[in-house]
Amino acid sequence: MRIGELARRTGVSERSLRYYEKQGLLAPDRTAGGHRDYPEAAVDRVIRIQELFAAGLCSAKIAQLLPCMRDSDGGPSAVATPKLVRDLTAERERIDRMIRDLVRSRDTLDEVIDTAARG
Repeated sequence: MRIGELARRTGVSERSLRYYEKQGLLAPDRTAGGHRDYPEAAVDRVIRIQELFAAGLCSAKIAQLLPCMRDSDGGPSAVATPKLVRDLTAERERIDRMIRDLVRSRDTLDEVIDTAARG
């Protein structure tokens, strides 16, 4: 499929898809005319990339992680290294800290709202 169709099917801009390619996250084939040609599996790959960005991972970390994931189900594969596991554990801990901070902020905001509503 061409880049425009992949963009439509995933909701990701063509510019982002080109960025993913530049970062080594996505590797399309090329037609004889030089156009990008993506396999059907690229849809799952782009969705997975979006999920990893949404989780707060940077493109370099995603590039390390993608070879360790199966596109169809996102499960781990046997090529994950101990270093990658440590790095991903650190990322998870960072996300957990952010969640705790957000919950504290929400609780504080709730207290302010309750106080203001009574006043």
